[in-house]
Amino acid sequence: MSDRSKALALPDAAILKDLRYNFTYNILDSAFFGSAMGFASFVTIIPLFVSTLTDSAILIGLIPAIHNMGWQLPQLLIANRVSRQLRYKPMVLAITIHERLPFLGLALLAWLAPRISTSAALFLAFVLLIWQGLGAGFTATPWQSLIAKIFPPDRRGTVYGIQSAAFNVLASLSAVLAGYLLGDLESPLDFTLCFLLASLSLVVSWVALFMVREPANPEQFPPTDSGTFWRNIASILKMDTNFRWFLIVRMLSQVAVMGFSFYTVYVVTVMGMDEMSIGIMTGVLMATSILANPLMGWIGDHWSYRWIMAIGMLSAITSGILAYWAPDPGWFYLVSILAGIANVAVWTIPMAMVPEFSNLADRPAYIGMANTFIAPVTVLAPLFGGWLAEFAGYQITFITSALGGLATVLVLLIFLRNPGIIRNPDKTFSPEGH
Repeated sequence: MSDRSKALALPDAAILKDLRYNFTYNILDSAFFGSAMGFASFVTIIPLFVSTLTDSAILIGLIPAIHNMGWQLPQLLIANRVSRQLRYKPMVLAITIHERLPFLGLALLAWLAPRISTSAALFLAFVLLIWQGLGAGFTATPWQSLIAKIFPPDRRGTVYGIQSAAFNVLASLSAVLAGYLLGDLESPLDFTLCFLLASLSLVVSWVALFMVREPANPEQFPPTDSGTFWRNIASILKMDTNFRWFLIVRMLSQVAVMGFSFYTVYVVTVMGMDEMSIGIMTGVLMATSILANPLMGWIGDHWSYRWIMAIGMLSAITSGILAYWAPDPGWFYLVSILAGIANVAVWTIPMAMVPEFSNLADRPAYIGMANTFIAPVTVLAPLFGGWLAEFAGYQITFITSALGGLATVLVLLIFLRNPGIIRNPDKTFSPEGH
């Protein structure tokens, strides 16, 4: 057994007893959530719907930004409440309704849009998108706390990886079906049916989540007032140097992947790749994500999340350099494969890694900080990349991304240490210190 494995606390007997059962229902939850996101993608379907209401590129471009900001920004705000729960699942089931119900609202809006004013429909669409984004963000902290609790430390990377793979498989299938629906049906039935199918998938996902078994926490943590909670956050940031380096890694990694958003535009407008090849390139990226998520998660569980992140960042560096240098469009198949590997290191692996920094009482705060504090960079990095592309060219954006990846690797290897080895699981942070 490795030093890292020895350092991790042994899982509770109740967790081991329900391990296979919980694994099954968590994968079903993620798979049907992915199905919903295929029918109502924040990258394709929802922007296409909004484009029927406005031709403003700025408003359409806000859609994925609202989704990303909504997911990350609120997570720390609910951490104090999450930390006092004996069980996380009831909170998850209640709050997640707010990230699911808006899709039913979008279905109703799509059906009524031809009958109401365009400005009213556009306003309601963004109200629903903001509601959905905030619902996702407030759900995220108790949900990640639940996953960290019901799966042993040496399984979390694998669980997150297989969840992501299941999500992507069903998202791909439902996206294809959504394409047929939009092509074959007249408006407003086309978008209405897509959003209704997304809502139905989310109901199935919620039922799977409801079936998860969660033992009670070993103790009830006392209520913490807001002032004490924020002093505790400041204390953690001051004293936990390793976690501060982890936050820096997460921020730098957003710069490392910012160029990925512009690969398709560049290869079509500058290099002249045809539509069929673009479809194949997208399929290569999706297939890479499906395969790399469980594989990298499993390797991280049994070796080191830190080193897996470093490998992912090396992939980001190589992807950016190849995109900068590529003499013909064919190279972008390899560029996409490397981007898929890097995305796993940026998004999946950190979720498995965060719980290793803290004990049970502090875990929601760590989860919240690991997302809320990087939210501004997540939103600003692609905007910076777009500004670079506009004023200096796409290739400058790609090489800047590669430099961001290099900076991330240096911090990972020089400053960040494996938290599962150095962290004492019985130690608690408080405003007064360790």
